[in-house]
Order: sequence, then structure tokens, then C-alpha cells
Amino acid sequence: MNKKLWEASSNLKKNSNLYRFEKFLSKRSNYKVTKNYSKLLEWTIKNKKFFWSSIWDFCKVKGIKTNKFLFQKELIKNKFFINSKINFAENLLSKNENSKAITFISENGYKNIRTWKELNENVSKLINLFKKLNIKKGDRIAAYLPNITETVESFLATASLGAIWSSCSPDFGANGVIERFAQIKPKVLIISDRYYYNGKEINIIERLPIILKKIKSINKVIIVNYPGKKYLKFKKIKNIKYYFWNEIYKIKPIKILFNKFDFDHELAILYSSGTTGKPKCICHIAGGVLLQHLKEHQLHCEIKPKDNVFYFTTCGWMMWNWLVSALASQASIVLFDGFPMYKEKDLLIRIAEKEKISLFGVSAKYLDSLRKLNINIKSKYKLQKLKTICSTGSPLSKDCFNYIYKKIKKNLHLSSISGGTDIVSCFVLGNIYSPVINGQIQNNGLGMDVGVYNIYGKKIKNRKGELICKNAFPSMPKKFWNDKNNIKYKKAYFQKFKGVWHHGDYAERKDNGGYIIYGRSDATLNPGGVRLGTSEIYSVVEKFDEIKESIVVGQNWDNDIRIILFVVIDKKFELSDYLIEKIKKAIRLNASPRHVPSKIIKVSDIPRTKNGKIVELAVKNIIEGNKIKNIQALANPEVLKEYKDLSELKN
Repeated sequence: MNKKLWEASSNLKKNSNLYRFEKFLSKRSNYKVTKNYSKLLEWTIKNKKFFWSSIWDFCKVKGIKTNKFLFQKELIKNKFFINSKINFAENLLSKNENSKAITFISENGYKNIRTWKELNENVSKLINLFKKLNIKKGDRIAAYLPNITETVESFLATASLGAIWSSCSPDFGANGVIERFAQIKPKVLIISDRYYYNGKEINIIERLPIILKKIKSINKVIIVNYPGKKYLKFKKIKNIKYYFWNEIYKIKPIKILFNKFDFDHELAILYSSGTTGKPKCICHIAGGVLLQHLKEHQLHCEIKPKDNVFYFTTCGWMMWNWLVSALASQASIVLFDGFPMYKEKDLLIRIAEKEKISLFGVSAKYLDSLRKLNINIKSKYKLQKLKTICSTGSPLSKDCFNYIYKKIKKNLHLSSISGGTDIVSCFVLGNIYSPVINGQIQNNGLGMDVGVYNIYGKKIKNRKGELICKNAFPSMPKKFWNDKNNIKYKKAYFQKFKGVWHHGDYAERKDNGGYIIYGRSDATLNPGGVRLGTSEIYSVVEKFDEIKESIVVGQNWDNDIRIILFVVIDKKFELSDYLIEKIKKAIRLNASPRHVPSKIIKVSDIPRTKNGKIVELAVKNIIEGNKIKNIQALANPEVLKEYKDLSELKN
């Protein structure tokens, strides 16, 4: 049953950004204001040039706009705002005054605030340093940093010069960082000395020699001390120039003169999860990311100037980019670094109350943890300023929908959203016009011709299928780094259905336009809502003499995904408790804590295709009791019997 949990009042709708946008469209075209989201969506898809041009104007993008577009059948060749010019950082540094722009809070309680004026000054100091380091348009700057204010400042300084930003969070081990950054050959590495998680101090700077040894392009390193702490000591390496953050702050600020770059100039490189080898380097464009984020923030999430926006994220996840872009809407952002339940289960909620958060963004896993603890937030906190809760990373269960309205706040917009690193934005998300239906994401993003296909490439409703997008959109990647003729790019999204973006999510679209996302339809792991690749686990496991072969899958478990590792043990050894712990420790150290399997199970063989590829999806389906597709493609289908109805996977 489609149970309605919340609907905006007529007053809320009338005062919304979405209503203002409708009136804006009606003054410039034949569009008629309806306050009907489905009709507005249909119009934006049919009138794509006018729609995206209107987003630019409505959101007051700073830049030089042309209305030149190129739309072809092959989506990868489509272009938006040809010869238009913008500077991404100029649009995010949208104020220069003494009100707060960024609030940073660590799990240990340390807090600092940057005003808009201080933010502008600090970015200008970094720009000066980057110029001295001879950083030019197109150079890569890599960051290995926690979610701190200095990370945002570094990103803005990079973007302002037309250089390309790329970041990894410190919970990735040195190998994970090398695997990513080595592919893009950065000139500069910005690294923190440490970070904190659940009360534990983790030294990052000791990993620096390993990284520098493997990535020869880096000869300049900027070291950031963790906020509120003195620098940790470390061993310097010859021929590397070191710069310290506290010295950068002593540089005299100057007024930033923003050069404008092409709309499709490279802004940032994000990484795929590495399911089928090395993580793919997904290159995103400045204009496309800015426009898509402005649309999502202002028209879907109702972010307004002076709002306080929070998302629990690391700077290795695309939601960090999404959060930072809220500055372009003249909102203030709140950064949190650490364990979200350190010393108190409702730590993030307490922060939301104290910092007067208006949009509170978290993972579905976090909300499910609150639900299981049965914390009655409403009885303890008023959350008067809270207008929107966003949830992403994994499907949000009906139980969580109910919990939010019963135990957190009755009158708020619950906006479950879904997209990905691939588009650094959303395909489907919320809007203020539509009601919130239990278990459903409300509708497509404006201008996005999203739907669900069956295996024959036909649009379906009320049945599970593959999430697709039929039209081009500005935040499509420009390219994959080191991908000649876009071979990897085309294979990633356009191989399954001709001329249509295939996203790899298993989904269902309802008659009302709502969506249910069921998770990945490929072999990507998704524990706690964070997409992880299997290759990083394999690269650790294959080093064990005791293990001949392995296969790793995600199992749907308790409203989340848990990682299961199956291993074929060499005859000389056995799978003892000691070996299991040894494997887990190695994965934690060399990949990340998130990659550590919940279960390690011994099997006699690994299923594979006739050309030798292991088939993770077949194993995932068999352990979850689903039908195996294309079983005829397997060379040894009989081994799947060994994976069926395992007692170890029932607890």
C-alpha cells in the first residue's frame, strides 16, 4: 500500500524556490504554472535547451553564457553551453562578508568557523602559493585529507586556477591512494598529518614515503595539521619540497581575479569503485557540475541563502562535492569529521540542533542505526530549523521512513535521493510539490528522462528492472582519464542499451512517478551506503600463500549490505580463526576498514565463465535465493550448489 507520510502545505509550496522557478519560466515562455511536478518535469525534458538556460539565469550563475548546444543520438557527443565561460570557484565564493560560511566540528568536540571573508582570504593565499609552485590550468592537485575546512579551501583554490582536483579520504590505505592518484600524475599532494575515528588517532603522515615512492610525479607536498592539534613529526624525503599550512596562512591575501574557463573545462576527477580492475578516473566538468548542483539544491532541496547545510560524508565520496557546492546558493555548510556516534548515539542530531541545520544529509545506514536503537529524537530535540532530511548511499527502508516521521520530526521533507559518482549528482530525488510516499523516492530530477528498462530495453512500470536515462545532461562525465577513444566510458554506461545511459541500479518506477531503488545490479559492494570495489579486496587476498582463489560479494542483510568473502584454501593449510583474523587485518590496513568482510567462508571452487572470468553476480544471486541469469555462460555451473543455503549466511 502506498502510504502518504507527508505533504507540503499550500503556503510552503507558494514560498518555495520551485514555485518561483515556475513563475520565472512562465514569464519567459509559453509555460503555464501548475504546481504539478509531473507536468513540470515533462516540460523540462521536452524543452531541454530552454530549461538548462533558465537554470543558469534563475540561479544567477556568474559567467559568460551562450545558448549554443549540440544534441545528437549518441549521448556522449552531446554538448551544453558551447563557448560559454565560467569560474567554478567564483560561483562558490558567492559572498565576502563576516557571516559564517563554513563550520567544522570534529568528533572530539573541536569546532572552528570560517566567515565568508576569511574563506575568500584563505583561498587567495593558497592561489598565491599554487602560482609560485607553477600550477597551471589542467594540472592535477591531489588531496589526502579528512573532511575539514582546509580541504574546501584547497578545492576552491585549485578550481579557481583551472587546475583539476582529486581527493581520497584518509580511511583509504596507502595502496588505495596510490592505485587512484598514480593514474592521474598529480604535481602536488595535500596531506593531513592525522585524523580521528571513534576516539582513535590515526597517523596518515607515516604513509607519505610509500606514496611518494610510488607516485613519481609528486615533488611538492603541502601538510595540514589536524584542526586544534600541533603537527606530528615525520621523516622528510630528499628532492621533495614541503609546505606547511600554518605558513600559508601567514601569506598576505590579495583580491582574487577569476579567470573564466570553458563550460566543459575539467573540474575534478572522482573514482569508480574498482570492481573490474583499477578504479576508473571519472573526469567531471566545471559548468555541468555547477548547474546540476544548483538545480538540485535550489529546486529539489529548497536550499536558500543563510540556510545551514550538513551532509555526513568523507571527501572521498561524491556527496562531499555535492555538499561544498551549496556555497553557490549562498548557504553555509557544516563539516563533521569522525565517528557519527562517538560517545553519544545522537551526536549528529545534537549538532543539527545546535548549528540550526536546515538540510540534514546522512546515509540510509545511519538512519537505520538510529531506528534500531529506538532513540526518540522528538522528545529530546526540537530541530526547529530542520526542513529537509536527505538520505542516500543505499535504499532507505519503509521502517526508516516511518521512524523519521514518528521519532525525529513530523513536519519535514524526507528526500531520499539516488545518483552516483558517475554523474556526481542525482537521477532521482525529492521535490516540494509531490507527497512523500513510504519507501519511495519522489521522482526524476528536472530535465532528466529517467526510467526503468526490462532486459529487452523496453520501459516498464511497477516491476523491477534497470535504471536508465534516455537523454544527455550537463553533469555527464567529460571522459575517463587515460581512456583513448572513450572505450571504457562507453563500455561503462552505453553497452547494455543502445543510445541510453545504463546506470547499474536495480529499480522500480511506480505509476505516480516514484521510485524504489533495490541496490546495484552489478557486482559493486555497497556496505553502509558507500560504494566499494571488489578489486581492492582481491589485491590483498591474492598475496596470501594460503589462498588459491577467492570471490567476494555483497549480501543483502538487515537493511544494508554485508561483505562476504569466499576462499579456496591451498591443501597445505586450513581456514583457521587465526587465518581469518590475519586476512581481515590485511584488508583493513591495505584497503580500508569498510572493505573488511563480515564473513570469510571456505569453498572448493569458484564459478567462472567459459572465458575464465569469475562471476560475482551469480554467487550473489545464489546466496540470496534469486534466479541465475545466463547460467549457460558458466564453465562450471555445478559449483554454485556449494554456495546455496549456507548456514553461515543465515546469522
